[in-house]
Amino acid sequence: MDIIAAVLVGIVALEHVFIMILEMFFINSKAAKRSFNLPKHLEGDRNVAVMFANQGLYNGFLAAGLIWGLILGADPVGHMIQMFFVICVVIAAIFGGFTSNKSIIVKQGLPAVLALIFLLLA
Repeated sequence: MDIIAAVLVGIVALEHVFIMILEMFFINSKAAKRSFNLPKHLEGDRNVAVMFANQGLYNGFLAAGLIWGLILGADPVGHMIQMFFVICVVIAAIFGGFTSNKSIIVKQGLPAVLALIFLLLA
């Protein structure tokens, strides 16, 4: 169970690194526009880019916490850190799903919920 939990936590961390990179550095790319469903009238707006960069930084913090927990491993402290950050991702996915785009619940929430289940079983 520990290996499956670690793999799932790693997937969640990589997903948030990817989101961070899109939001902070490539918000005007085709991939970001498609991923975030950015309306045409907001494309290229400096204020929107700054808000996305800020949001990206928070995704980076989530990824850093997950990676930190993975580095510490399955010992009690590492396990608790992984649990905390996975729960943060689940809550963020639920909030994002209700306030922004329902697909966030599946795209970000499902991997995090699976990771949480396996962390609880480990």
